Amino acid sequence: MSKRWIPPLALAVVFLVAAALLPQRAEAKPPTYKGGKSFVVKPAADMKWVALPDAPPGPMLSVISGDPTKGAYTAIEKFPGGFSAPMHTHPADHKAVIISGTWIHGEPGKADVRLGPGSYLFQPAGQKHTTACDAASECVFFIESSGKFGLKLVEEMKKPAN
Repeated sequence: MSKRWIPPLALAVVFLVAAALLPQRAEAKPPTYKGGKSFVVKPAADMKWVALPDAPPGPMLSVISGDPTKGAYTAIEKFPGGFSAPMHTHPADHKAVIISGTWIHGEPGKADVRLGPGSYLFQPAGQKHTTACDAASECVFFIESSGKFGLKLVEEMKKPAN
């Protein structure tokens, strides 16, 4: 039994010819995005800012999709520098990515966490927390909510007097 040696260049040519003759796969369709089949483009100068409904004074919202008064939504939101909300909960999950400023997140029994630009935060529905924005500058962030916006203040239990 004799073995034949095939030069590498000949193998490459055979491979390229075979690839050219094989039927080509159809082009993949571009992805269809939730909410539509076209781009959504919102330059910062075109953002329409409104007060966040049912929230303490200060937070402003520019809705990208959905309606925060009716259900799930995405938006760019901002808090003024020095904004602070006491212990509270939300009825929906929130996912946030900090764009600018320093968001201060607090949970009962834990040290506050300072979140700068590029940081991510997931707030599960019903979880007690505080929210603040460092006084040095406003906090701007992208938010995705699984349901309509709501905020319920948590009253701290007073210790009985001895």
